[in-house]
Amino acid sequence: MDDTERKPMFTITKQFAFSASHQLSGLEEDHPCARLHGHNYIVEVELKGAALDQRGFVRDYRELGPLKRLIDDEFDHRHLNEVLGHDHPTAERLALFFYEWAHDRWPEVSAVRVSETPKTWAEYRP
Repeated sequence: MDDTERKPMFTITKQFAFSASHQLSGLEEDHPCARLHGHNYIVEVELKGAALDQRGFVRDYRELGPLKRLIDDEFDHRHLNEVLGHDHPTAERLALFFYEWAHDRWPEVSAVRVSETPKTWAEYRP
């Protein structure tokens, strides 16, 4: 497909933040993530659309409020092993969880990235 056949694609993103603890099982005893520890997480949700709505949006950022409420109510200052119900609450699994949750509500969601530190990211993009 050459450039004249490509549809324009708009991409928007919104970030959310929360702090939480976790402990990863199945790691070597001296691995730092095997110990109980916490992170200041950043969740970035990406939405794509080939066309804009009548207001000029892919989706109004305000419509993503339910995700902020979920993060604030269920994830912030919680222990992620308990929230997710397993002992592997990695950034990768968080990205998948938030992608599935958000995509069920907003079909324009195309990817979710989760950061545990300023230099590390995990992304889920189908």
